[in-house]
Amino acid sequence: MRRASLVAFFSAVLLASAPVAAPVLAAPAAATAESRLSDAFKLFAEQTDGTVGVAVQAGDGKAMATLNAGTTFPMASTFKIAVAGKIFERIDKGELTLEQMVTVDPKLLVGSYGMAIQTPHPGIALSVYNLLEFMLTQSDNTSTDVLVQLAGGPAAVTAWLRAQGISGQRVDSDTAHLIYRAMGIENPSLPTFKENVEAAYKADPALRDRGPNVPFNADPRDASTPEAMVQLLLRIHSGKAMSAKSTGTLIGIMERCRTGEKRLKGLLPSDTVVAHKTGTLSSVANDVGIVTLPGGRQFAIAVFVKGDTKGTATQDKVIADIARVAYDHFLTVN
Repeated sequence: MRRASLVAFFSAVLLASAPVAAPVLAAPAAATAESRLSDAFKLFAEQTDGTVGVAVQAGDGKAMATLNAGTTFPMASTFKIAVAGKIFERIDKGELTLEQMVTVDPKLLVGSYGMAIQTPHPGIALSVYNLLEFMLTQSDNTSTDVLVQLAGGPAAVTAWLRAQGISGQRVDSDTAHLIYRAMGIENPSLPTFKENVEAAYKADPALRDRGPNVPFNADPRDASTPEAMVQLLLRIHSGKAMSAKSTGTLIGIMERCRTGEKRLKGLLPSDTVVAHKTGTLSSVANDVGIVTLPGGRQFAIAVFVKGDTKGTATQDKVIADIARVAYDHFLTVN
């Protein structure tokens, strides 16, 4: 069955009305719908030779549908949501302001399309607001590592997650060291990210074309379960994680995300508002966020892919198909 037909088929199943009379001891209708939704996730996940994790939940916190719940996945750049959460906590406490200017140490430049390319020379200073904007809309790694420092380091970000009641997600590294581990670079000792990566490639040219890093993909560090990510998204969405002003600012930035147009947003109606964050690293492709339905209702979704060898197009298809079938599901639930 072709991909478009699969999406249409599962959407039709989800849109179908419930039977007039349910048999004795039958599962509740909501549970049946969630089971069908999980079945759809499983089928679409078969497009990749990797492992897919999914969690979706309505904005009101009703029952969750999942695939591979309890399995940890490398967050890649989706960890930047938690970094932003800790920064906004400091803002709410009066320890930082959005307008505060921060000088960027050139030694913190980390490869990605952002400061490392656009501002390669000394003399960079940005406001906290602009750092957040670059981190979340362009996934700029340098902005992220500056903010990780302002947050108090990875341990402080994880402590913030625990204070939010989230136990299935942890942050152990800044972006530079996360990438080092994904690449298999041990004990980087040179002053800058660029020098460490170039030295590693020179010592082992095969690093450029290596397949999935199995130990990294199974590493509990800098990882999350799908349901923990959805829990974080809904805690932010509900206003429980930070002040109302900070909540609006963070969600507004995430709605301006410029990456991953073919992932969560790929098959949704073009006017759908999605506040999201992508993550891409080696054989890892992720997209997580809050989707707004017609009429204003919302749902949280996290889709993680790890260990894929088929490439970007397949990874994007898996995420887009899962997002679309989830969207159609939530159109029908009360």
